[in-house]
Amino acid sequence: MKNVSTILNVVLILAVGYLYYHVYSQHTVQSKLEKPNSSTIASTVNSSQAPIAYVDLDSLNEKITYIKDKRKELETEQKSIEADWQNSYRGLENQKNQFLKKGSSITQEEAEKFQTSLLQQQQQVDGKKQALTQKLNEKSYKFMDDIQKKLKDFLSEYNKMHNYTYILTTGTGLDYLVYKDSSLNITADVVKGMNEKMKQQDN
Repeated sequence: MKNVSTILNVVLILAVGYLYYHVYSQHTVQSKLEKPNSSTIASTVNSSQAPIAYVDLDSLNEKITYIKDKRKELETEQKSIEADWQNSYRGLENQKNQFLKKGSSITQEEAEKFQTSLLQQQQQVDGKKQALTQKLNEKSYKFMDDIQKKLKDFLSEYNKMHNYTYILTTGTGLDYLVYKDSSLNITADVVKGMNEKMKQQDN
């Protein structure tokens, strides 16, 4: 489902946005409490050669096994719902064709009765599809909440060691960085770390 990938991108943006807010707010409070001096400034410069990093959202979607597997599962379920709906409608079409084969022998009463029955069946088919789709959407949002929490947790732990002030995002349709230094790309670390984290949780 195309909308699943789009929503996942939004979720990933929210997650790194949370990290930006969390780290930046702490950085601001600390800077107000501490009076800067030459030694502090020198230490800060030396320990924060690259305070900015970025993550490629497309790569996260493509390379984090947990996301790939779950997206495939949701897409398969969506296709199954659509196939069941189409098969049901073909069945209704067959019923209609068989009924019409009676030709001129069909009475008005029979025609009205058949039409009512066919409409009721159609409503049941549509209702079933709607219920299954709603259930799938709920499952999708639950998954997105779960991956958002996992990504937030991972990025918070990751940044304890790297002390980035900003972590930006880049991706298809979301790329607002006119220049990117590849040395600031932490996507590989995030992919590796998230895959290891998910693997540990599965065991």
